Amino acid sequence: MARRRLLLSMSSITLGVAGLVAIDSLSENATSGVHDQARSLVGGDVAMSPRDSLPPDVVHVIDSLRARGTAVASQTSLMSMASGGGEALRLVQVRAVTSEYPFFGAVRTAPVAAWSKLQSGPHAVVDPAVLSGLGLHEGDSLSLGGVRFAIIGTIRDVASDVAIATTLGPRVYIPARFLPATHLLGLGSRSQQDIVLRLAPPLDEELFSSRFAPRFARGGVRVRTAEQNANRVSETIGYLRNFLAIVGLIALLLGGIGVASGVRAFVLRKIDTVAVLRCLGATSGQVLRIYVTQAALLGFVGATVGAALGVGLQFALGSAVGRYLPAGMTVVLAPGPIFYGIATGVWVALVCSLQPLLALRRVSPLQALRREDDSAALGTRADWLARFVAVAAVASLLVVTLARARRWQEGVAFAIGILVVIGALWVAATLLSRGARRIVRPRWPFPMRHGIASLHRPGNQTRAVVVSLGFGVFLIGTLYQTQSTLLAVMAARIAQLDANVVFFDIQSDQGAGVDSVLALHHAKVLTRIPILTVRIGAINGRPLAQLMADTSSDARPRDARGDQGQPRRAVGREWRATYADTMSATETIVAGHWFGGAPRGTGEVSLDSGAARRLRVKVGDMVQWQLQGVPIATRVTSLRAVDRTQLQPNFQVVFPTALVRGAPMQFVVLANAKPDSVPAVQRDVVGRFSNVSTVDLSVVEATITAVLAKVDAAIRGLTVLCVLLAIPVLFSAVAATRRERLREAVLLKVLGATRRQVGRMLVTEYLIIGALGSLAGILLSAIAAWLLTHFVFKVPFAAAPAPALGIAALMTSVVVTIGILTGREVFTSTPMAALRE
Repeated sequence: MARRRLLLSMSSITLGVAGLVAIDSLSENATSGVHDQARSLVGGDVAMSPRDSLPPDVVHVIDSLRARGTAVASQTSLMSMASGGGEALRLVQVRAVTSEYPFFGAVRTAPVAAWSKLQSGPHAVVDPAVLSGLGLHEGDSLSLGGVRFAIIGTIRDVASDVAIATTLGPRVYIPARFLPATHLLGLGSRSQQDIVLRLAPPLDEELFSSRFAPRFARGGVRVRTAEQNANRVSETIGYLRNFLAIVGLIALLLGGIGVASGVRAFVLRKIDTVAVLRCLGATSGQVLRIYVTQAALLGFVGATVGAALGVGLQFALGSAVGRYLPAGMTVVLAPGPIFYGIATGVWVALVCSLQPLLALRRVSPLQALRREDDSAALGTRADWLARFVAVAAVASLLVVTLARARRWQEGVAFAIGILVVIGALWVAATLLSRGARRIVRPRWPFPMRHGIASLHRPGNQTRAVVVSLGFGVFLIGTLYQTQSTLLAVMAARIAQLDANVVFFDIQSDQGAGVDSVLALHHAKVLTRIPILTVRIGAINGRPLAQLMADTSSDARPRDARGDQGQPRRAVGREWRATYADTMSATETIVAGHWFGGAPRGTGEVSLDSGAARRLRVKVGDMVQWQLQGVPIATRVTSLRAVDRTQLQPNFQVVFPTALVRGAPMQFVVLANAKPDSVPAVQRDVVGRFSNVSTVDLSVVEATITAVLAKVDAAIRGLTVLCVLLAIPVLFSAVAATRRERLREAVLLKVLGATRRQVGRMLVTEYLIIGALGSLAGILLSAIAAWLLTHFVFKVPFAAAPAPALGIAALMTSVVVTIGILTGREVFTSTPMAALRE
């Protein structure tokens, strides 16, 4: 019986190890898959992405490399509207590719030969969503910018993409030589060109990067080799793994509490055995080694079973999230995470077992003859070894969190947070146990008085149950209330946005034409936002060439991580700016003053505080901008903080209207049309102005809702996981006092208590414990959710009291149910049977 209960407590370690192994194994498979397919993910040995057109010196280098055997291919990507010939219209990602693209990595299509036939004419290979969205079939044609392309196949997967790439719009691949005829690359259109190279020996990735990357960077061309890209993707996967592993870590911590309770129950059952061993000459050290070995073996069994479950869960997760992983990635056994999970599980089980096992050293031979109760036999005195074990447990927590965190500060903060929560729950349980002595009144019913007295009786498990239950509720409540706040904020932002369609890249001479189309469909223009494209020409008198060439740390600003590559991108990048004479409701001045305070003849500019930090400029600094080749000298007169949670356009650079009046610019128009007329409005505007892009905001809202629904499903899954983790922990905590309950039941039944009265006593006890643990966890989770929303997401906290109380009621009912199930022997055993036992 004792071993079965101990195995039950070890099952909580099993669940924790299963989570760790599954998460770590899947991330290791993804990372190794990324490196194995590094060239497939890039499409070549090297990829280059110019911000604008390629500078002449870069073109010269590429031509010289091509002459020496290096193969060159390209892909131009842009958003556009596709039409099937009728009224149906769909926003798509146009991918115009050259004949050899990609050099590495297969493009799987249906039929198989579709990709090889793409370049033979005005053909298109599309995502299946294009066909369903436009009501087309293979063999039909679609229109892009007035050019008809015959659909010769559908895409199954592209090695350089993951399926999540289609969230911006389904992909349409066309031959690059037909792109100019579509006029989609007209003035003001936005596109991205990716040039891939297949290097010819003796040139390799490292040599290319060292010889050409700095030169290309000065020309505004970003260069990434296959290995650099793989390392960047692997780093992103590592961040996601560390975040998800927090759940596994918390599962192990809950498992540790369950192990401690289970081992205590095991120890109480072994007092007689230990006392006999002491009578036969066994030393306290020998006794301790015997049971520590047993605990370690049981921990190993639990961790091994957990690792096996984690491997199975890894394959299940691989199937569920495969669309977010690199194409062709295979899920295989990863020995490293398996061994790490087993070692971590055994260590947690051992550290948590030592504290109750140390009490066996205080069992004397005299305990074989007489003792008052089991808890008294173990004593309560804490010696140096017990304190050392407690310190080792805290140190273990710190080591594990440091191993999981990106920075040591995060690991320390996470460990401190866990200790604070556990400490607060422990204090709450202690106050409950002590308060139970004082709140009982003689006039209360006997079952209630006895149930409350059980909260402070010798050997009670009030603290263990409250801490384990409260910690699980804390985790569930924090995630749920944070999610609830973000959902409420998002819903409020969407409700505030009256527009249901937006048009981008409208040129100055196209505004009247767009307005006329909107008026024809009785659509109302809500907002017209001007956009200027500018570059930095000089900062404080230092020209751009000098800023880009200067590698000293005081000349090039750092980002928050001290990345020395960021300044080149910040100084040499293209900036989207606007003009305004008043601030929007989403902006706040954090330094300086709004326009109007600069000396006469001096231009002014307001910068977003983040942009100013990256450029390392402050209020009063001089920045010269290049607007279509025209220099504009400005003084920074204000820094702004922008609330980016609002669904409104915001800009890092804002000029006063008078300074840039008459300059070439583009516009973004937000409009409100009748829902059933939105497709027609989009079709007519894009059909007349092919460079204009448009987005149906109702589709965006639906996409956001779908993503949030998946997040909600993940939260519900995590809730189920926490409940599953709590069950063995609570069973272990309740089982620790089984013998005391049987003795009490015997005495109560002998004195005339009925089974119903005994049941009321148990319900009273566990109802109070469950309610306290749940409410304490909910209160702590509200505090944690407020901290997260206020300091991390920077949105106002929106409490969700009804769901929070629902979670508390659910967990309280779980505690009461477990208490009754575990105490069923108290109901069924007769006084004679209990006395014989």
